[in-house]
Amino acid sequence: MEYVRLGSTGLKVSRLCLGCMTYGSKQWREWVLEEEESLPFFRKAVESGINFFDTADMYSLGASEEVTGRALKQFTSRERVVIATKVFNPMGDDPNHQGLSRKHIHHAIDASLKRLGTDYVDLYQIHRFDPHTPIEETLRALDDVVRAGKALYIGASSMFAYQFAKMLHASDANGLARFVTMQNHYNLVYREEEREMLPLCREEGIGVIPWSPLARGFLAGNRRAADLGDTIRAKTDAYAHNLYYQSSDFAVVDQVTEIANRRGIPNAQVALAWMLQQPGVTAPIIGASKMKHLDDALAALSVKLEASELAALGAPYQPHAVLGHS
Repeated sequence: MEYVRLGSTGLKVSRLCLGCMTYGSKQWREWVLEEEESLPFFRKAVESGINFFDTADMYSLGASEEVTGRALKQFTSRERVVIATKVFNPMGDDPNHQGLSRKHIHHAIDASLKRLGTDYVDLYQIHRFDPHTPIEETLRALDDVVRAGKALYIGASSMFAYQFAKMLHASDANGLARFVTMQNHYNLVYREEEREMLPLCREEGIGVIPWSPLARGFLAGNRRAADLGDTIRAKTDAYAHNLYYQSSDFAVVDQVTEIANRRGIPNAQVALAWMLQQPGVTAPIIGASKMKHLDDALAALSVKLEASELAALGAPYQPHAVLGHS
């Protein structure tokens, strides 16, 4: 396993981050694995050298954090792992159980720490931009979290580049904790982040940890326009149905399949290898509901695509509307 700096910090993370949305409770999403089903994935990740694990309070309404915390405690020690979680989405019916107000962040971090069974998280991220809360209020609340030792670093997730730039400027102007990462929507069939967000992150020394590097399984090549695909997630992931499935997306997958067949490897390895070779990308967040998913991700670390292959993979792309900010 290769380890790299998380943005411009001194923290070292594995080149792959295990996304833990898949682990929690089927009551939340049908394709989620329950705790006992999840444990082999945490064990395999730890044994393979992955030290970076990402979850969120909203995943399985807290159960993902609970499963993640117990699994990491079982298979490794706290000082050897980098735990990331997120805040923003509704965690109850009360109007103050969501968003990025000082009140919600104050309660949410304590609730996340309790579920994870730890005194601190390494990376505390805002899951989305909150247009209803002043930027300075959010940043001061996050700064308090860092000063209290409940989080070592803070990060952000999908938003417009101008919003992220405003938040970075406000942090600098007020001497507050600064975002060190951007967890954004980025993959071979959604590359709009290359226009502004990725150049901004490279300029500001922000680590990029993209979510859905395989387009929620779309790039694996088993999706169909007519009936969506065969897997439970393919058929029931309504969020993905709104992100992908335009004709040019299938043209990109065809190119991935062609290169994968020529190399004798699965589509997933090619798509992840492309991601790992993009400038500024620190660690894509991979999901795994089958052991093969994790095996392919690990194998992708040793796949080095040629310049001609990188060009061929990028050629069919067509612009998309902004997707993934909500």
